[in-house]
Amino acid sequence: MSANRSVSEEPRLVVNRPERSRLRRTLALTLPVPVIGLVLLLAYGHLLMPLDRVVTIEAKMASKRDFFEDPEVRRILMEHGFRVHITNMGSRDIANQDVEGYDVVFPSGQPAADLITKRRAEAGNPVLTYRPFVSPIVLGTYRAYAETLKDAGVAEPQRNGGVGGKPLYYTLSMGKFLKLTADGKRWKNIRIQDHGVENGNKILAQTSNICQANSGGTYLGLVAFVRHGNDAPNGTREAEALAQEIKPLLVEQGLPAAEMAETYLSPNGKSISPIAVFYEHQYLAHQIRHQKAKGRPDTDRVLLYPDTRFVTEPQLVALTKDGERLGQLVTKNPELQVRAVELGFRPRDATADETSDQLAKYLTDRRIQAPVTSADDTKAVLPSLPVLERMIQIVGDCPEPRKDPK
Repeated sequence: MSANRSVSEEPRLVVNRPERSRLRRTLALTLPVPVIGLVLLLAYGHLLMPLDRVVTIEAKMASKRDFFEDPEVRRILMEHGFRVHITNMGSRDIANQDVEGYDVVFPSGQPAADLITKRRAEAGNPVLTYRPFVSPIVLGTYRAYAETLKDAGVAEPQRNGGVGGKPLYYTLSMGKFLKLTADGKRWKNIRIQDHGVENGNKILAQTSNICQANSGGTYLGLVAFVRHGNDAPNGTREAEALAQEIKPLLVEQGLPAAEMAETYLSPNGKSISPIAVFYEHQYLAHQIRHQKAKGRPDTDRVLLYPDTRFVTEPQLVALTKDGERLGQLVTKNPELQVRAVELGFRPRDATADETSDQLAKYLTDRRIQAPVTSADDTKAVLPSLPVLERMIQIVGDCPEPRKDPK
């Protein structure tokens, strides 16, 4: 399959503009209906897209496909000559499967992107990567559960940024939260019933499939960091022992869902998964839609931000020249940066290697509370790539990754 397919340039149809009523009458008498529609669009200047060359980009993407599937993003890309055809799969699947025939791959985090770039470099095919925006790992929950954790001294509501209303964001003590899980505590043990909910299940966070999804693997790395005294394990032997220790904190959650944000935002999410691990932009996009549709935020769904924080660094990996052109456009185009904010992402500043404050302003302008990241929070560090891969295999009972043919 060719990764650089394009639609060759087609001849433009030139139409002289007679007096409009005469044009309508002549067309109605002589032309088929579809042709009439095309000619009218051209004659009246309402054909939105010129019949110019459009390149189809073949892409493998995980959760950040949310951006490329947005109709407004697709319109902007089309104006610049790009159509993106997406194959959807988890980040680790992207990294461990063949990328031949694709222009770009866009795993949701740095570990999967590093696997791809490392293998390409070893094969003598180095690639360029682009980081248009970031989105932190968060734990989505519901107000009754967040307030129960607050009562237990495990979570604290964030300040509301002057917007007012019930808090939408809480800071979660990861050490205390994981201790509840390790001690086998259940929701009824910390009196969830005081908030009108009956739940005797074990307290834990549910992730997407650890073997497939970057969010699951990243949360594993975060748990390992906290349980290892806020330090990443060094060698393979130490990491293997730690993986066995933390495995019960991650796998006693039932069958993992393919996409936890979809489960969390569904009408039955509260009964399926009281605490779910996914990305901040997925929650914020929901709140933006809710505010637009109903004039108020969804105050039942809230976020827990781990006090040991980890910001995922999704990297668009360009495998062809057309992929590089797309990466440049997504990273630098002002319209696309604005749209990223409207979809809940934190865009990187086009002139500096840092995230901008556009998202907070966008939210507060629409009377939606903006989350606060404290400078006092500990920043988690993932283990080295081979060590993290080994831990993922142990915790998730994952199959060995496919070996690339020589």
